[in-house]
Amino acid sequence: MQVEFIYNKRLGISLPQLYVNWEDLDTDSQARILAEWEIIRGQIPDKVKKVEETINHTLAALTTESDFERSCELNLEMAELASIINDLWIWFRVDPTVSSVRNEKPVHA
Repeated sequence: MQVEFIYNKRLGISLPQLYVNWEDLDTDSQARILAEWEIIRGQIPDKVKKVEETINHTLAALTTESDFERSCELNLEMAELASIINDLWIWFRVDPTVSSVRNEKPVHA
C-alpha cells in the first residue's frame, strides 16, 4: 500500500497518508490519488460552513451567559472550532500535481 486515506474525526474528512515519496509514485497512481483527494477537498468548504454555524450558536450562547466558568468553556469551544476551520483551510490549500518528469536512467545508444 503506497497511500491510504484515513478518516480524521476532528476535521470530519479523510486525510491522505503516503507511505512513499510522491515523486516515487507512477503518474497513474498519482492521478488516482489526486482524483480521490479532489472529491474530499471539495467537501471542505461545506465543512467550514457547518463549523462556522456552530461557532455562531456558541457565540450567541456566550452573549447571554452570566456564569463565568461556563463563559470560559464556551470561549474554549469557540477556540477549538476556529482551530478546526484553520486546519480545514490548510488542507484545502494542499494541491499536489502529477509529476511531469520521472527520474529514469538515460538510454545509451
